[in-house]
Amino acid sequence: MKTLIAAIAGLALWAGAADAQNYPTRAIKLVVPFAAGGPTDVVARIVGNNMSKTLGQQIVIENIVGAGGTTGITQASQAGPDGYTLMMGHMGTHGAAPALYPNLKYDPTKDFEPVGMAAGTPILIVASKATPANDLKEFMVYAKANNQKLNQAHAGVGSVSHTTGQMLNVQLGIKPALVPFSGTGPALNDLVAGQIDFMCDQIVNLVPQILAGTIKAYAIATPERSPALPNVPTTKEAGLPDYQVSAWNAIFAPKGTPKEIVAKVNDALSKALSDEGTRKRLLDLGGVLPSDAERTPQWLAGFVATEVDRWNKVIKAAN
Repeated sequence: MKTLIAAIAGLALWAGAADAQNYPTRAIKLVVPFAAGGPTDVVARIVGNNMSKTLGQQIVIENIVGAGGTTGITQASQAGPDGYTLMMGHMGTHGAAPALYPNLKYDPTKDFEPVGMAAGTPILIVASKATPANDLKEFMVYAKANNQKLNQAHAGVGSVSHTTGQMLNVQLGIKPALVPFSGTGPALNDLVAGQIDFMCDQIVNLVPQILAGTIKAYAIATPERSPALPNVPTTKEAGLPDYQVSAWNAIFAPKGTPKEIVAKVNDALSKALSDEGTRKRLLDLGGVLPSDAERTPQWLAGFVATEVDRWNKVIKAAN
């Protein structure tokens, strides 16, 4: 009997190894926990399209929205660890979520197999054209003087616009009225219309409106200016040097996914980020691409741990 059990176990291990070696043999689902057209969705579709060529199978995007992205990530994390369900996590789902959702059903540092960083998306401080301040220094003075009158848009609790907005409010010592939207698209529409005073958002959403002059861009929260918006100063140049934050998007697999499969997906992602056409599309949107060292699963695992710690402190400071 023991011999039979050992034989069956050995056969199962052999079959699993064979599956990993032949992977992939069918389409791969990449869960994006936000609506189609948003920054995370755009990044996923750009890199996913190129990754499909390397893997020889189509990567199909599935948008599952809700609870600041945690609904989609929760569902994807519970899929079979066979490499056919992946997820595009980001700063909110794998950084800020533990501090924002006490009953979160996953631990970003333990319940996933990190695959690799896809792209960073710098944060900008933007305002309605009706806002009197013309630059960041003027806005800081104006915001503190009109603390109770200002309203700030965000795309839901746990979203990038929410967490980075709270980070700004803590640094400025203000408590504006927070206005939630179903996404950054609707929020941006109201900002353009002058119904919202200001917001913090990812560059991918904002480049067209800024270039068209329909909103004011006070600063970008990165050490250097973005080639996509060369006339927008950094927060350091504009007078708020401690406000440094960039959103990020990275691919994860369910816990227990074989290392051979993770390696194949990581290789496809790395090749996508080295492809000139893919790079140009991401850079034209203002994206920041990871270095070779930042593309490994090991680097991503360590980075997620630091992000969870960082956002836990920010969210506690903002109550």
